[in-house]
Amino acid sequence: MKLFIIAAILAVAAAAPSGYKTEEKKYEKDYKYPEITVTGQSDERNVDGSGKWNYAQSDYTTREEAQEQKKFIVTKVDDYGKETKEEVYGNTNKGSSYWVSPEGEKFTLTWAADDAGFQPAGAHLPVAPVHVYELPVAPVHEYELPVAPVHEYELPVAPVHIPFNGKGYKIY
Repeated sequence: MKLFIIAAILAVAAAAPSGYKTEEKKYEKDYKYPEITVTGQSDERNVDGSGKWNYAQSDYTTREEAQEQKKFIVTKVDDYGKETKEEVYGNTNKGSSYWVSPEGEKFTLTWAADDAGFQPAGAHLPVAPVHVYELPVAPVHEYELPVAPVHEYELPVAPVHIPFNGKGYKIY
């Protein structure tokens, strides 16, 4: 009997309408953004690993990218510090993207990625400030530095014994 009551309560709870609105009903009346559709796209993949693709949307957002396989010469260092040159294959990518922000600002981003790394470019990207530093210069003093006094000493002379031969003459 208890099992039957628990099952009935669960069935009533499952059949009750949910208080949550689905996404379609939530934006049904006051959805302020138009529906965005893809207006054009292409995709080309080649056997050698190269290819290109692009798409355009109804909100004027576009993106295109091209890639190709390239042979790179890399330097590898083993655990003992020995360097070896090796040929490896990798992808190089170039692309661009264009979009308009909700505020109406237009953005264009271009990039390249190859053995030199990832290089994005765009007017909206931050640029590191250029600091111009002047090298510090030691201060120039107008006065003369004091000179240590020079002392002249007379060194004591030790007596020198000059032997005489008894007649008053020096023996050399």
